Amino acid sequence: MLPSKSYTPDEILRILWSRKWLILAPFVVATLATGVTARRLPKVYRSETVILVVPQRVPETYVRSTVTSRIEERLASINPQILSRSRLEPIIREFGLYAQDLRTRTMEEVVESMRRFVTVKVEGGNAFRISFMNGDPQTAQRVTQRLAALYIAENLRDREIQAEGTNQFLDSQLEEARRRLIEREKKLEAYKTRNSGELPGQVPITLQSIQTLQLQLQGLSESIDRDHDRRVGLEKQIADLQAGDTTAASAGSGLPDAQVSGPRVTRDPADPGTTNPGTGLAQQLELAQAQLQALQTRYTAEHPDVAAAKRLVQDLEAKLMAENARTVSTSTPPVKRTTPGEILRQSRIRELRTEVQNLDKELARKLSEQQRVEQIVAGDRAKVDAAPSREAELTELTRDYATLQQTYTSLLSKREEAKVAANLERNQVGEQFKMLDPARVPERPFSPDVIKLNLMGAGFGLAIGLALAAFLEYRDSTFHTELDVTRALDLLVLASVPLMVSPRERQRQRLLIAAGAATLVAVTSLAAVAIWKSRPF
Repeated sequence: MLPSKSYTPDEILRILWSRKWLILAPFVVATLATGVTARRLPKVYRSETVILVVPQRVPETYVRSTVTSRIEERLASINPQILSRSRLEPIIREFGLYAQDLRTRTMEEVVESMRRFVTVKVEGGNAFRISFMNGDPQTAQRVTQRLAALYIAENLRDREIQAEGTNQFLDSQLEEARRRLIEREKKLEAYKTRNSGELPGQVPITLQSIQTLQLQLQGLSESIDRDHDRRVGLEKQIADLQAGDTTAASAGSGLPDAQVSGPRVTRDPADPGTTNPGTGLAQQLELAQAQLQALQTRYTAEHPDVAAAKRLVQDLEAKLMAENARTVSTSTPPVKRTTPGEILRQSRIRELRTEVQNLDKELARKLSEQQRVEQIVAGDRAKVDAAPSREAELTELTRDYATLQQTYTSLLSKREEAKVAANLERNQVGEQFKMLDPARVPERPFSPDVIKLNLMGAGFGLAIGLALAAFLEYRDSTFHTELDVTRALDLLVLASVPLMVSPRERQRQRLLIAAGAATLVAVTSLAAVAIWKSRPF
């Protein structure tokens, strides 16, 4: 290239015109080669189907699904399963795909080659498109249908597995929460049993019990005082009766036997323990008199029972007087005589002493009950005093228990919801994949695109021609115009001689053009062969 040479539009047009054959030759050769190659390339047909994501038919307000992943996330997990060898190999064998390649390549390589012609693309967020390319349009359509069916079935299976997995997880967590809750309940129950009466909620009941027991103690104390007073009165009565008995005995010893009235008890000198038979009549008389007094307190003197009792008393008195008279006439030494009044007095003394004994037993029982109640009151007061410390311990226990109970209730609710969601997936009324646009038999090949290839070949040939022209222009150091001489040598041009090309130079130019065309053909042929060998069928 000449120094200080500038390329004006006229100069560029001159260069293009002068090297027109060098530019047109690669352009024509590349265009023709690309067109021939495009027609000889195998035709590839693409069949596609659209899968729509259908929401669950039960409203979310009634049943909330446990599978909430987006379509992109689900396809990311389903794609590796569908495009695995275990799924694609049966399809290859069923439809007889890549029969020639199976003779020279392994199944793994063929499966990998098939994966490149399966396309899954999300559209609109609630649908996705599945396409498959093959040399036979019917085969492409059937394989696409099979792939769509696999995606639909795999989605149902995955959703059911996820729902079951969620259900099982919640079951395990619920069982663990139940176990911990039972353990805490047992600890809380043992604590309440161990500290019964000392718990904060039991303090009012304990205080009420103390008040009741204090009233009971007051009643027992008053009853004991009354019993003490009664016992003193009974002892005084016994003392008075004993004093009256002594006075009566002293007065009776100075009277003659004939003046003594009433029954007498005589004893045999030979047998001091033998009692006169009159003693039995005296006891009967005493009983009859007591019965008469009891009847007189209830009935009037004209009552038949009162009259009969009076007659019985009179008969017994007469018998006792006669018996005493016979005893006096037959016994020599005088004996002490017992009157009916004395017998009644002795009987009364015995009754009073028996009552005193019973009263002593009742006093002992009441004193024991008083001591027992006082111990219970002391224990209840100790429980009330210990209530503040038990309240702090119980607060710590119930805090954890409330948390565990809330966790268990929440897990139980979620487990029930998960069961309903699992049934939703089993019955196939949840979110599903539905084939919106079934796969069809393609009417025209997807590849090769002849027009596109021809345009690319023409552009490639034109680029090569221009590159060759630019290269030759760069290597050219000859003067073509007077302006080139003036700029390069800074001399005035007096005359110009036309270009004289020798036959050798013409031959050299033809060889360069032929070499460029051959290179273009070779490159185009290599590209066509590479495309041919990389065909999937």
